[in-house]
Amino acid sequence: NYRICRRCPDRFQGPVFTPWLNPVPTTIYYKHTQSTFISEAEFTFEFVSFCRQGHTLDLGILLMENSGNVGDGGVSDRPTIMVTNDDGIDAPGLQALVRVLVCTNRYRVWVCAPDSEKSAVSHSITWRHALSAKQTEISGATAFAVSGTPADCTSLGISKALFSSVPDLVLSGINMGSNCGYHIVYSGTVAGAREAFFYGLPSVSISYDWVGGTSSINNFTLAAEACLPIINAILVEIKNKTYPQKCFLNVDLPTDILNHKGYKLTNQGNSIIKMGWKQVSSDAAQGGHMLSTMTMEPNSVASNPDATGVSQEHLLFRREVKGGQVEDGETDYCYLKEGFITVTPLGALSHADIDSQTFFKEWLPAVAERTSSSALSHLAKDALMSKRHFEEEISERFTENKS
Repeated sequence: NYRICRRCPDRFQGPVFTPWLNPVPTTIYYKHTQSTFISEAEFTFEFVSFCRQGHTLDLGILLMENSGNVGDGGVSDRPTIMVTNDDGIDAPGLQALVRVLVCTNRYRVWVCAPDSEKSAVSHSITWRHALSAKQTEISGATAFAVSGTPADCTSLGISKALFSSVPDLVLSGINMGSNCGYHIVYSGTVAGAREAFFYGLPSVSISYDWVGGTSSINNFTLAAEACLPIINAILVEIKNKTYPQKCFLNVDLPTDILNHKGYKLTNQGNSIIKMGWKQVSSDAAQGGHMLSTMTMEPNSVASNPDATGVSQEHLLFRREVKGGQVEDGETDYCYLKEGFITVTPLGALSHADIDSQTFFKEWLPAVAERTSSSALSHLAKDALMSKRHFEEEISERFTENKS
């Protein structure tokens, strides 16, 4: 057995010490990488991992790998996790998540993800034409690249039309960029989890707060490892039939994932990056890349104010960042920026706040009453006019007959 190290390039180290087999720990030297030996023992509760000095082993991995075997070790006895996303099947976030899940050797892993980037498509679905699904190679997983949206991929993946059964858990991510506040509405990543929730399946959307110039691709692996305790705990609740059925989870991981402050249960806030529009040329319209979180790299904002070369038949416009709205308080965005891994239960129903409900409770009957009164007034006027026309017509006929 090998354990995953959070710091080393090859990410593997030697076996974990088991106190029930050897109650007296001693200094042990063994190969950590091809050319490095270690001698530092790190104690974590009843588990002891031997790790290079100054390095740490993720607690979630220890808990998972020391919590007992699943069945007889056969693939059919393992819980099934299906992974999707909105950045596309080749995106580093999905690849890292699948790789970490496979390395635990505890899950049967399926992948059903878009064949290209589908960021910020929200919960759109394909209706008028067929989807194509092409099997693709991802080590340790059964994977299909699908021509649809994240919601399409989840719907197809859980339908038993593509795979032989229904997964135990659906994961959507890891997205390159956070999904907090109002951006949850735009997010294809969140929609991938929400679609599973529609059909009664436990699901989690996962996003990493990517910052250009600071974050690296390796951070996705750290983010995936940091999610393992949550994933494992959910599967335990599913097995015990105690997992809540009326929500799905949205998890956001901070930029400095190696030094995160732990998990924090949060509420969805109303943070948003406000966008504007700028008229651009055809060349400027082709450039740039916008993340599903509605964040934009500085060089992706169109810089041509004159829109030279724009066809007279078609005007071209690109989005540009105009500013942001960030609320204070115990919300997902605020805690994420403080360095916490935020866990936000979400539903599919939209509810207005109590003050709005109270206002419209009094407002709507008044509207109905005014509408009714107005309608009666028009009817009365019409009746009066009809009466006058009738009287005038009778009067004219009487005058004609008299003469």
